[in-house]
Amino acid sequence: MTDTGLNAASGILVGRVWVPDTGPVLVTLREGDLVDITSRKVPTMRDLLEMDDPAATVAELDGPVVGSLADVETESLDAQSDPSKRHLLAPNDLQAVKAAGVTFAKSMVERVIEERAAGDPNAARAIRDRIGALIGASLSDIEPGSDKAAQVKRALQDEGLWSQYLEVGIGPDAEVFSKAQTLSAVGWGAPVGLHPKSVWNNPEPEIVLAVDSTGRIKGATIGNDVNLRDFEGRSALLLSKAKDNNASAAIGPFIRLFDGSYGMEQVRWAELTMTVEGRDGYRLTGHSSMSEISRDPADIVAQTINENHQYPDGFMLYLGTLFAPTDDRDVAGEGFTHKVGDRVSIAASDLGVLVNDVRLSRECPPWTFGVSALMRNLAGRGLL
Repeated sequence: MTDTGLNAASGILVGRVWVPDTGPVLVTLREGDLVDITSRKVPTMRDLLEMDDPAATVAELDGPVVGSLADVETESLDAQSDPSKRHLLAPNDLQAVKAAGVTFAKSMVERVIEERAAGDPNAARAIRDRIGALIGASLSDIEPGSDKAAQVKRALQDEGLWSQYLEVGIGPDAEVFSKAQTLSAVGWGAPVGLHPKSVWNNPEPEIVLAVDSTGRIKGATIGNDVNLRDFEGRSALLLSKAKDNNASAAIGPFIRLFDGSYGMEQVRWAELTMTVEGRDGYRLTGHSSMSEISRDPADIVAQTINENHQYPDGFMLYLGTLFAPTDDRDVAGEGFTHKVGDRVSIAASDLGVLVNDVRLSRECPPWTFGVSALMRNLAGRGLL
């Protein structure tokens, strides 16, 4: 699929578009057109999400048409080779980009396998056969931090199978880490990057929450938490290198703002599907159901922002994934890994489709437009 899947969208959708000779503009989708709603009232997505009712605010805003969604989609794919062209950006701007890990029972199992395999895909299959069934069957219905979780922890320790990933999976404290730097995430149609030294990696289709500075959840979108399984498998201390590289975080296509028709109930029951299509004819499909998440999304938000940690510009929060590809792509026993040129399409209930092509991080457009550049740009346009 090579469009956002939102041509007949309902709900209030907001995003950002790079416009040549102007810079980033806030847009909303109306009847197939992207309308520029940037103003001194809402110069950034951060400012819009700080409103008490962003959906109502957007309904009152108007501005020029940037272009049709279809045209901007086409130009966004062209911008892979020429990023100066008009293209969709990640819908967030000044927010921190955070991610929760090991939030699904199945992904807990795979993280334990990565750790035991020390990043070696050849060793993973035997380890998966030995411990996967035992751990997966015993964790799927456990509430993290509960008495039952503590009992399972003691049993697994007795078996010599306890892991740091199980600690954050069923223990009281969620794993929340920094996925990307402010303004470094890429949007729909942009290439996503792999570290050139990685030989075992995968996409991670996730719901991403948009949260304001007081911890209020204002909307949701789709994310691809590009993951290097070999780096993190060698050492959990390499998490930052496994997760945060040039173009390793994709978010979009738009944020669907919470209103009377869409909110946390829909997020909790969201269904995600993912397709990876290789230039070699390879095709992989996957599925993730938010109903199977081990921690409630609101609880993860509360563990991220509280009296111990503030986010004055809000944050975007990847909620984790059920998807962990284990089918062999080329070599028996080595499972799945990306190849340059793969196209990843992630679709989510009521949120559209996020499409990105895979490259090496060094071959993706370098990240040059940071916070200082945004501030100078907005000031030059009279928006600050």
